[in-house]
Amino acid sequence: KRVARFLGNWLEEGRLELRDFRQERESFELWLKVKTYELRTKSKADLMRQLEDLKTELSQLRVDKVNSGTPAKLTKIKEVRKSIARVSTVISQTQRQQVALLYANKKYKPLDLRAKKTRAIRRQLTKHEKSRKSQKELKKLTHFAPRKYAIKA
Repeated sequence: KRVARFLGNWLEEGRLELRDFRQERESFELWLKVKTYELRTKSKADLMRQLEDLKTELSQLRVDKVNSGTPAKLTKIKEVRKSIARVSTVISQTQRQQVALLYANKKYKPLDLRAKKTRAIRRQLTKHEKSRKSQKELKKLTHFAPRKYAIKA
């Protein structure tokens, strides 16, 4: 509905002819429906195919922009670019999730999966390391225990 209304205004203003309107509407609806929640259900092969389609569409739109430059095609460029960004974001996010699952219970993780925090916090001793005592310290504590004094009131 949004697309029809948008392109319909151009049709009334005379910026678009009727045959162009039908063609523009069909191509407009093809990539306008790129929703992230729908992309997450698709396989990686489907996403890669869709990404390639969008990139060819974008290059075609850029060629058309130089040649004719109809207003509908100019606004479509922005939408296609956003769709490409959405698809590539979903691809990278799913890839990251798979890698995170792979390293979930491992001792060492890739740097980008580790907690960021600050450099100082990352280098702090852990609770276990803080509580450990050296052999010398243990001997000292056993042989020279801290003295306890009773105070007369």
